[in-house]
Amino acid sequence: MRDLSFFGRKNELESLASLTQKKVSSLLVIRGRRRIGKSRLVKEFAKKYRFLSFAGLPPTPKTTAQSQRNVFAEQLATHLHLPKLHATDWGVLFSFLAKETQQKTQQGRVVILFDEISWMGSKDPDFLGKLKHAWDTEFSENPELMLILCGSVSAWIEENILKSTGFMGRLSLVLDLNELSVPECNQFFKGIGFRGNAYEKFKILSVTGGIPRYLEEIKSDRSADENIKELCFVKHGVLLREFKEIFLDIFARRSVMYQKIVDSLVSGGKEFSDIVSELDQSKGGRFSEYLSDLVLSGFISRDHTWNIKEGKASALSHYRLSDNYLRFYLKYIAPNLNKIEGKHFEHQSLSVLLGFESIMGLQFENMILNNRDFIWEKLHLYPSEIITNNPYFQRPQLRKRGCQIDYLIQTKANVLYACEIKFLRQEIQSDILDEMKKKIADFYLPRGFSIMPVLIHVNGVSEAVIESGYFSHIIDFKELLERSY
Repeated sequence: MRDLSFFGRKNELESLASLTQKKVSSLLVIRGRRRIGKSRLVKEFAKKYRFLSFAGLPPTPKTTAQSQRNVFAEQLATHLHLPKLHATDWGVLFSFLAKETQQKTQQGRVVILFDEISWMGSKDPDFLGKLKHAWDTEFSENPELMLILCGSVSAWIEENILKSTGFMGRLSLVLDLNELSVPECNQFFKGIGFRGNAYEKFKILSVTGGIPRYLEEIKSDRSADENIKELCFVKHGVLLREFKEIFLDIFARRSVMYQKIVDSLVSGGKEFSDIVSELDQSKGGRFSEYLSDLVLSGFISRDHTWNIKEGKASALSHYRLSDNYLRFYLKYIAPNLNKIEGKHFEHQSLSVLLGFESIMGLQFENMILNNRDFIWEKLHLYPSEIITNNPYFQRPQLRKRGCQIDYLIQTKANVLYACEIKFLRQEIQSDILDEMKKKIADFYLPRGFSIMPVLIHVNGVSEAVIESGYFSHIIDFKELLERSY
């Protein structure tokens, strides 16, 4: 088995390290999508400290509060080299752990991780109350202790911990873990010796996103297509079964509705009313809650359009499927599950199997939006100069047409940068000029504002496009791959 080093997460590690400068204990939360590397981050940080990790059981119809306590007690006994412990009460278990990790009996810092805490505590209504009591009366007495609550069910953490009066004022840090940036992903590619060019790397990222666990499955001696085929289109491919595990593990009984919402966004962003209509749902609070859960979990994003003249967010927004793996699964893997099970694709080329470029634009847009600070840098913009930035859409009205800009940046100087994002295997040709000119013509530009067309690409542009001088900036996104991190 190859030795995979830890890549990226520099800022997150620095945030955790800063807590070691305190003279008191720290309680913190790390949340993020399944496979995003939450527990791996904590493990990396805690390498030089005493580290005790506890993980909840994945939810099943047979999982009970008692079974969760039993597993915790088994893990506790293993960590402390003790015989089997009785697990009738969370309060007793927490108290035992706190006493065994007190500074007077240990040398140096102790890091305790409660992983997938929503699984651990969701079956027992007294779990959080007893954890809060144990923190106040025992855990917090150890100035060398860091207790980390970690989980994939971000909505549960938001509702039961971050918004809870019981934990108010007690949290030292809340980390929302996002995908690895493009430079971090490239660091990984270099680390495993992947020989593919920039297009090959972006093709892999169009399927995996910057999800560390998925990237770990990449084989350095295979092409992008070969890797994607092995991950997604063979019977035991890792990403073949991942979709069901995501929704069953994270959303349990609600998983069917969450899948329907995600499926409705495969072909592009939609307004709330459009999603409601398509799925034949009411506009009540429960459906809004489902969408919010998916946003908090990192699978979809809500992009607000805005009033350019006033520089203020509008009530209008699009929900966008921001998770590349989910879109790829729903677009290409799910419709072919029976064929994959029957080994129909074993000897077929991926290029024949898929019209891959049909969704690459949407996947590439996600990469751009997840690394937008690079675009700011190439436009010589400081964050303090930017009023707002997002994908932008304009509804058709009596005196103006509908319009959609892939990515729009508004600055304090009343300059708008309208970014057109293109992911093509070949050079971009001059037809892009007419396409962009039409968008700009349909765009409502308030008096006193100027608009600068920007082209973002990965595989070059033709001389005709360059010589036209139409675009104020032409940005080669491949440059970000080579950025040191």
